[in-house]
Amino acid sequence: MIKGQKVVCINDTFTPTIRALYQQLPVKDNIYRIREVFLGREKIVKGGDSATVGLLLYELRNPADPFHHGKQELGFSSERFAPLQELPPEKIEVEEEVHAGAWLPA
Repeated sequence: MIKGQKVVCINDTFTPTIRALYQQLPVKDNIYRIREVFLGREKIVKGGDSATVGLLLYELRNPADPFHHGKQELGFSSERFAPLQELPPEKIEVEEEVHAGAWLPA
């Protein structure tokens, strides 16, 4: 995942604690654009061997993470999102033509 990329939310289930900390949360099936990509802090906080990728989104703004010394904005795990599969412009035109004359039941 990279800055500027469009993604779709695939998981909008949050605990009550997360809901209390955040001002804005993503909604399943909504499309967002990545503002920043950062390394999650699981390795530091939980002492794990791996870390997740965190995302900040243009459409959502949240307060600073109360547990981050640098006061980084609260972000979201990239695992909550999937890359948006966008069609090239020529494919969109073809699909519009096909659907324009399609029969719809009454």
